[in-house]
Amino acid sequence: MQHGVLISGTSTGIGRACAARLAGQGVVVFAGVRRLEDGERLRDEVGDRIVPVLLDVTDPAQLANAIEDVVAANGQRALSGLVNNAGVALGGPLEFLPIDAVRAQFEANVLGTLALTQACLPLLRTGDGRIVNMSSISGRFASPLQGAYASSKFAVEALSDALRRELAPWGIRVAVVQPGRVATPIWHKSVSAAEALLADLPPEALELYGPPIERAKRRAHAHARAGIPAERVAAVVETALTARRPRTRYLVGRDARVGAALSAWLPDAMLDRLARLRSA
Repeated sequence: MQHGVLISGTSTGIGRACAARLAGQGVVVFAGVRRLEDGERLRDEVGDRIVPVLLDVTDPAQLANAIEDVVAANGQRALSGLVNNAGVALGGPLEFLPIDAVRAQFEANVLGTLALTQACLPLLRTGDGRIVNMSSISGRFASPLQGAYASSKFAVEALSDALRRELAPWGIRVAVVQPGRVATPIWHKSVSAAEALLADLPPEALELYGPPIERAKRRAHAHARAGIPAERVAAVVETALTARRPRTRYLVGRDARVGAALSAWLPDAMLDRLARLRSA
């Protein structure tokens, strides 16, 4: 990875763990952050291999500027890797979720992933680079009250499959990482975002979905405490970037492996029953 790796969403959680791990291995990491003070703090904590880059994947102007910053700092028009990690999690009943909120989630998780990939592909092609897209077990199994998030991750899976096949002639590998529960701030953030949305929903939303929403909030807070460390996901991302024959998909965590097996082998009726029991 002599040309460096660009990672989006490195302020906290999985992105930060990926940046720290790769920089610790001597890789130059272009750390995408939405606030430069977050990037400076990361560089102070991890070391000079971190190069902060102001990057909101939903902002076309920032995307263009970020690529210019990478080229200027790199001294050449090449990248060895791109990790599409930036994203948001939005929960709530699909019946009442505002379409604008769902659209914003797709802008970040799906269109942001594609836009950054498009911007980086000339550099990746020059640098014999690889792409790692951060998905989720929710990209295989859509749980109640996580439909908006899951559908965005299903879309990331489809994008990754198409990109892998389209880019094969140039030897650009595309891998997907599918974690289960990870102890990161995204769970608390998703609950806070859901509560803000719920405050604006009509009364019948809570009448119909109030109890499962409360149970989902408790599970989210539990995931933030009891999930696997983000460093375990970072180790898998490093493997996807460096393995001679990388897999197309990496499941991370026991719950992710179990969920993938169940979704692959059980009929929909049984999966629906399990989902109801889990949310009861």
